[in-house]
Amino acid sequence: MKATTKKQQGLTLISILLILGLIAFFTLLTLKIVPIYMDHAKVVNALKDLKESTDIEDKGEHEIRDSLNKRFNINYVYDVTQDDIKVIKHGKYLKVTIEYETVQKIVGNLSVLAEFNDSIEVGQE
Repeated sequence: MKATTKKQQGLTLISILLILGLIAFFTLLTLKIVPIYMDHAKVVNALKDLKESTDIEDKGEHEIRDSLNKRFNINYVYDVTQDDIKVIKHGKYLKVTIEYETVQKIVGNLSVLAEFNDSIEVGQE
C-alpha cells in the first residue's frame, strides 16, 4: 500500500486576518488622503481661473483676496485661510502665492501632514 501525503493548501486564519487588516488600513489611508488632494486641485483651479481672468493686473489686493475667497467658498475649500494667501503687486506685475498645510487624523495619534505651495505670476515687472 502506498501512503499518500496530503499537503495543506490555503491560508490560515491569522494570514487572512493580516491581509484583511492591511487592506482595511490602506483603504482608510486612501479615504483620508484623496480628499486632501481633491481640495488642492480646487485651489490650483482657482489660481488658474484668477490668472485667466481679464484685467487682473488692475485689481487691488482686497479684490483678489475676495475673489479667491468666493471661489474657495463655492468649492468648499476650508484649509486655506486669508493668512495663507500672499499678494505681491508692483505696477502691472502681480504674484499670488498660496502656501498652506493640512493635517488629517488617521487613527489614534497617527496623522498625515500635507504641505502645498502654489503661485501665479501675471504681468511685467
